[in-house]
Amino acid sequence: MEPCRFGNILEMLLPAKRWLELHRLSVAKKGSIWTKNKTTFDWWQVEVVFRVNGRGRLGADGFAFWYTENKGVEGPVFGSNDHWLGLGVFFDSFDNDNRGNNPYIMAMYNDGTKTFDHQTDGVAQQLAGCQRDFRNKPFPVRAKIEYYKNVLTILFHNGNSNNDEDFELCVRAENVYLPQYGHFGLSAATGGLADDHDALKFLTYSLYPPGTQPTSQNIGDAEKEKFSKEYEEYKDKLEKQKEEYRKEHPDEAKRRDMEFNPDDAYETSQQRELQQIFQGQSSIFEILRGLHRKIDEVIGRQERALSMLSAVQTGGIPQGQGMPPPQVAAGGGLGRHEIEALLGGQREIVQSARDIKSFVTDIHQRTGQILTKQGDQGKPAGGGLAFEANALFNEVKESLNIVKRDIAEVASKSQGGPCPVVQPVSCLTTAYFFVFMGLQLIVIIGYITYQSSKESQAKKFY
Repeated sequence: MEPCRFGNILEMLLPAKRWLELHRLSVAKKGSIWTKNKTTFDWWQVEVVFRVNGRGRLGADGFAFWYTENKGVEGPVFGSNDHWLGLGVFFDSFDNDNRGNNPYIMAMYNDGTKTFDHQTDGVAQQLAGCQRDFRNKPFPVRAKIEYYKNVLTILFHNGNSNNDEDFELCVRAENVYLPQYGHFGLSAATGGLADDHDALKFLTYSLYPPGTQPTSQNIGDAEKEKFSKEYEEYKDKLEKQKEEYRKEHPDEAKRRDMEFNPDDAYETSQQRELQQIFQGQSSIFEILRGLHRKIDEVIGRQERALSMLSAVQTGGIPQGQGMPPPQVAAGGGLGRHEIEALLGGQREIVQSARDIKSFVTDIHQRTGQILTKQGDQGKPAGGGLAFEANALFNEVKESLNIVKRDIAEVASKSQGGPCPVVQPVSCLTTAYFFVFMGLQLIVIIGYITYQSSKESQAKKFY
């Protein structure tokens, strides 16, 4: 971490007890503040804590963060000059193009030749941006601006809560080439409407790639004395400006002391009620965010379970055997429609097996009826032929029992397995089934023909 010392406070920057006011609540005013020295590091992160408060629903004009090769001067771009060389991050609170997209946060790089387009709020010139409200918030608004390895990242805290972790991504832009060393600055401006723009905190951190961080060097006594003297001079100057402002504007100073100093004023019942409402809404928001996170976790687990189930079934590994789950490639799992199709196919297979079973049972019953009739009509003269026919039908019956047992085995495996996909098993195929059926029909037809011929011969004999 390396601190930046500020200097060159331009017009309309007013000191307060614990912050810097870039200008008062008045129209057509500008104010800015810049670091005295350039940076000495390539990559950096800046955290800015500020407030933008106004009386109306619309604000103007906005607040800006700068990183430029040279210090800025008063100008038309949020209180600073145009045609800058470097980065500008603008918190624009006024809608110049009447598109209803303000307040808006945008980052813009200027190579020193571009003129900021006020009529369109610079939308066509921005690197990236996001629409976020930063006016009249109960807590200070925060922005983390990071520039590391030519990647610009802006995280934004909307000030609706006092939670330090409520940052959200606003801007991420790659291949951004800023000046290697430059000055940091803050500026603000008002137009026909007026807002208070108060800078509460400005923290600068130097960033280094792993293994390249310089060793800490002790500051010499002369350097320490120089910094202490400079700090005391700035502090005395700040106190004098505060006193002069209070003498020139006693009513305004008293009002601001009462407004921003909680020790000099008590909270009213209306303020307490509003605070309770706000706390309740904040709690509801936190609960909803937690529910949203848990729902995302449940959906993720469900998708992983479906992926693992499909991978296990296609891999032929049974569940519950203590085996480690297979490594499923990303995007290799079955979708819901595919699983539903597999289940539908399984149901069709089970239904076909039942139809085959009922058909074979019907044939078996008819064969038994034929055997019963043959036993009742048997004659002593044809005893040898009846014995051969009975033996033949016993063989057919045995074959049908084998077919029935195999089909029952297939049906039990199809219904009893917990998996949605039928495992490949050794069972009766369609070809074998039709072969058995053909043999059976040939035998039955041959027997009926044979029996008819014998009966006709017996009638002729008698």
